[in-house]
Amino acid sequence: MKKHVYIIAEAGVNHNANIDTAYKMIDAAKASGADAVKFQTAVPELVISKFAQMADYQIKNIGQQMTQLEMAKAIHLPITDYKKLSQYCDHLGITFLSTAFDLVSLDYLMQLGLEIFKIPSGEITNLPYLKVIGAYRKKIILSTGMATLNEVKAALDVLVNSGANINDITILHANTEYPTPMCDVNLNAMVAMGQTLGVNYGYSDHTLGIEVDIAAVAMGASVIEKHFTLDKAMQGPDHVASLSPKELTEMVKCIRNIEQALGTHVKSPSPSEEKNIANARKSLVAKQDIKAGDVFSDENLCVKRPGNGISPMNWETVIGTKATRDYQEDELI
Repeated sequence: MKKHVYIIAEAGVNHNANIDTAYKMIDAAKASGADAVKFQTAVPELVISKFAQMADYQIKNIGQQMTQLEMAKAIHLPITDYKKLSQYCDHLGITFLSTAFDLVSLDYLMQLGLEIFKIPSGEITNLPYLKVIGAYRKKIILSTGMATLNEVKAALDVLVNSGANINDITILHANTEYPTPMCDVNLNAMVAMGQTLGVNYGYSDHTLGIEVDIAAVAMGASVIEKHFTLDKAMQGPDHVASLSPKELTEMVKCIRNIEQALGTHVKSPSPSEEKNIANARKSLVAKQDIKAGDVFSDENLCVKRPGNGISPMNWETVIGTKATRDYQEDELI
């Protein structure tokens, strides 16, 4: 059976605190064919201390230096705006998701009725946060950037011990550098992590382009998360590592093609190629005129197309038997 990969179009904070831009991003996500569009919900003062500094990639991508708190305040929407965005998603028929970065935001998203909670890489060691999400008993997607296998296992243990069902958890292999260097992607770790921990797995991608996402699907990813933006030239920490709406649409198309291409584990002729068997395979044919009673031999038999006669795999069975009728040269036996 064809596997459906759950594709999350990650809007994140690429709306730059403009709700009209956020609405347009929902439109673009819906048009791309993605299953969900995801934002990031936070009360900055509850997430970041006034002393926290920006990451190197944030300074580089924004082009100026400020505190993390100052940056977050500049790019986050008021928490109440997410109800409007959720309602707009419902109107368009695309799933609304948002990553909460603090307990107040978690509670707000729970009140909105979210059925899937996304845990960002930075919260994988946040015990109080993990316990709250586990107690919700909802579906969970856990990003694992910067984490060791033991840290991922510890987070899973907290979630399950708090009430989550392990079968409702999908872990996403990730790298938190924007953009991620190809040499640091390590897709093999995605598969190894999922198999070792016995959970569903996928990939949260911060590389440039779409080839890694396609490879991840071919390797068994059940969820793909990818940042997109309406304009890569906009100021902000994530735009440079995001897809354009056109690229997002192409990624979704490619993933849906790969879903079909993966097929089943059964090796057999496909419906589209069955008609080619007679044209491409060969049969036993008369190498020369053969009379009834003649003994079939290497001298009077050969193998030629078409393939709707006796299979050449029966060569040794036919050799030494007698012709029951006359055959013309090139006639199927």
